[in-house]
Amino acid sequence: MNLNIDGKWALVCGASKGLGKGCAQALVQEGVNVVITARGAEALEATAAELRGLNPGVQVRAVAGDITTAKGRALALAACPQVDILVTNAGGPPPGDFRQWDRDAWIAALDANMLTPIELIKAVVDNMAERGFGRIVNITSAAVKAPIDILGLSNGARSGLTGFVAGLARQPRLASRNVTLNNLLPGPFDTDRLHSVMNGEAQRSGRPLSEVMSARAAQNPSRRFGQAAEFGATCAFLCSAHAGYITGQNILMDGGAYPGTF
Repeated sequence: MNLNIDGKWALVCGASKGLGKGCAQALVQEGVNVVITARGAEALEATAAELRGLNPGVQVRAVAGDITTAKGRALALAACPQVDILVTNAGGPPPGDFRQWDRDAWIAALDANMLTPIELIKAVVDNMAERGFGRIVNITSAAVKAPIDILGLSNGARSGLTGFVAGLARQPRLASRNVTLNNLLPGPFDTDRLHSVMNGEAQRSGRPLSEVMSARAAQNPSRRFGQAAEFGATCAFLCSAHAGYITGQNILMDGGAYPGTF
């Protein structure tokens, strides 16, 4: 299927590795020019080189910086001639017990996982509407559908973003102008973050990491972890010309782990 987005410009956040990188790869393969951003300059430049190798016909610009800061957002936006596609993404806050979190911990979580995407959306969405095309995909979490008790900071911040997007996506001034806003909700994917969490469990339990990983994968109906490439492919479709009638939705990708009907 031709997604009909070749020549568009995309800003992809948190794109040096993991799910953000998977999204950038899928877009580049569809002929989309990308600005990728992340905090680690070395990993980001390595990813930029990989992306250029995937499709020498597109432009790939790497902007190292912290997207959760005003400066980081300004640098990333300035590097993109126009933002036709926006993929927001930021690392999740740490796990723990809410009794241990102070106001600063909550504000940091809200800044990274709710307010940063909103600021980026605000910077680009009206220009998208004026041009008659715009695709915004927020990488959130399956915890929005099925909260995880130790991820209270993430549950709260990402749920706030979800509610905001639900209202904004339905504004006729956007939806009638071919601008869509959707959320992608990943379950367990084979990423560095998952390995970090599983490594912590291995250290606590005294079991080998491979055993902990296998046991966790076996709990999923699919009996495996998701791959960044399949996540990226779904993101690319939501960004395509064919997805203009999909907006305000939460697309769950978890291998069937969520047990509900709705």
